Amino acid sequence: MGKKNKQSESDKIRFSIGTKLIIIISFMVIISLGSITALVSWLVHTDLQISAEESNFEMNRRSAMEAEITLTNVRSNSRILIQTITSMGLSGGGVIQESIDFFFAENPGIAAVFFTVPGGDETLLINRQFFTSRDIDPALADSFFDSQRAALGRAVRGETLLRNAAPHFTQSILGLFYPWQNGGVGAALFSSETLNNNFGYGINQSYMLNTDGEILVHADFSLIRSGTNVLDMDFIQAILTSNERNRQQLIEADFGVLLSSASSTNPDVFSLLLENLKKLIQPVVNWAGGLLNSSAGGDVSEDEGHIRKFVAYTKLNTAGLVVITGIEYDKVFEGIAATTRRNILLTIAVLSISIIFIWFFAKTISVPLKALAFAAREIEGGKFDVLLEAKGRDEIGVLTSGFQNMCSALGIFGRFTNREIAVKAMRNEIKPGGLSKHGTIFFSDIREFTAKCEEFTNTFGSEASNKIVFWLNNYFSQMIDCIEKTNGVVDKFIGDAVMAHWGTAYTAGSPRADAFNCVKAALMMRKSLYYLNRERKIGDSSNPAIRIGCGINSGVVTAGQLGSDKRMEYTVIGDPVNLASRVEALTKPLGADILISEDTWMLIKDKFVTEEMPSVTVKGKEKPVRIFAVINFAGEPKGPQSMSDVRALLGIEAPVLSGVDVNADEKKYKIGESQQG
Repeated sequence: MGKKNKQSESDKIRFSIGTKLIIIISFMVIISLGSITALVSWLVHTDLQISAEESNFEMNRRSAMEAEITLTNVRSNSRILIQTITSMGLSGGGVIQESIDFFFAENPGIAAVFFTVPGGDETLLINRQFFTSRDIDPALADSFFDSQRAALGRAVRGETLLRNAAPHFTQSILGLFYPWQNGGVGAALFSSETLNNNFGYGINQSYMLNTDGEILVHADFSLIRSGTNVLDMDFIQAILTSNERNRQQLIEADFGVLLSSASSTNPDVFSLLLENLKKLIQPVVNWAGGLLNSSAGGDVSEDEGHIRKFVAYTKLNTAGLVVITGIEYDKVFEGIAATTRRNILLTIAVLSISIIFIWFFAKTISVPLKALAFAAREIEGGKFDVLLEAKGRDEIGVLTSGFQNMCSALGIFGRFTNREIAVKAMRNEIKPGGLSKHGTIFFSDIREFTAKCEEFTNTFGSEASNKIVFWLNNYFSQMIDCIEKTNGVVDKFIGDAVMAHWGTAYTAGSPRADAFNCVKAALMMRKSLYYLNRERKIGDSSNPAIRIGCGINSGVVTAGQLGSDKRMEYTVIGDPVNLASRVEALTKPLGADILISEDTWMLIKDKFVTEEMPSVTVKGKEKPVRIFAVINFAGEPKGPQSMSDVRALLGIEAPVLSGVDVNADEKKYKIGESQQG
């Protein structure tokens, strides 16, 4: 008997669930993956290739059409502007300027228009809004056209050219040059950002070149900005010299810089899954692929540094431009819908057979799992004191023991976070993301906290930390009780500061009721702290008196779970939160313990006795913000009836507002003229 007691938990497992599942899953995986791999290599290889080629060619056709339309519109619109100006004469004055302004308003993507007429001067029209919005010096347009005299000369001789202006402007800008009437020349600078974005869609990578091999449009802006030229690539030369206007072929080459955009694309979850699956079955795939290629009449080898791509190209009618679209050969067979559907159907057939076997084994774990499911529902409902008894000798028994330990841990964890928020999150009542809520935000801060900490350190030395934490916890316990009794949510502790809000996670029914509860909580804190301080012994360095400042503001905030996949918290953000924090900072210079903004005051002004403070101009606000000090409940005969009474009760010295220098470093606000009569 003693020997058995010394056995480990793993020794007690007679017939482990792992053994059962390994047998079943192994059977399923061997049949499923073996069948899928063989059938993918044998049946759908040709279908997938045809589908990929058609998709790639269609993508190229669309990209070319979009580029052609863009260039045609830029040229046509700029020609209309030039014709309008030349027909009216540059002396048209205001009418000409109105036409220019209207043109750029209707064509915000065009940065500048340049033209010359025989016997006339050069004219450069600048879209000031374009350059200002992108923080570009408009003078660069003039210097660019000066640097393109060769292109202007070719345009005079009847050529239409497109040049990459990104190296000059460090922005996605192209320069279009075309002949004008009677030996003149026209040119336009325009943004290519839309083309760059559309050309980089999906796994098909499109780019546009001119006859000189310059990359004009590409999803990777670094290639455009650096003025990359790919004329030295053999397949590029073959495309540019070809007599065919459009074509698609499988090319094996070193694509070099043209792979940069594709390699930077973040893979989705499905692609990562396929990649890992491919590693597991690579030997079988290689064997099946070898058979398939040999039956097709040969293998396409991959030299080191070379990859295979389906490459489609279309030559445009404008400026001899070429739009090229490519997709990697190996990526054709990843994530194709036809293959996925066939794999799913096959897997379902295999799983249907496997389920029959799994059903017989399910009985051995279904009963204890039901007990665990019931316990999980209890925890989801916020009840952590669940009692479970481990009866089995397999993994379920171990899991039950672990589940019981988890229940105990959750009870402890509830003390480190807002229990009700956690329960709501478990019920999916609070989901990731934000919702607009009308809430009331509260901030409080201990006055002279730093000085008190220094006093603790000077008095108690190495024991100061424990003393400070004990002192703070006693204070926080009182404050949190006031918040929770009024239906508020403690958001976080920021050192000695407390942030809370009402009307966000749950509401009392209306913004007015939530604001009332918040101000009520602040008055409860005042009262609680007053009695707490009165019980303290004079001169007790381990438990000094505490004075606080409270700032309250109401408004529409964004409430939700913020953070990362590793840690999240339910909080609120928005301008009303910032203003509440700044209102709290005003309590010290204004000699008050509870200040509320005008937005909160409008909701509760008939419920409390308040006194208006001097207006405050807060950083980020154009108009002064009205601030009110809370004195007492309306109609309450006991307690303070004016700010003088509040200051006398709490020992706050009345400030001299004319000499106050509030937060001189941050310049968040300034004291304005008093609005009191």
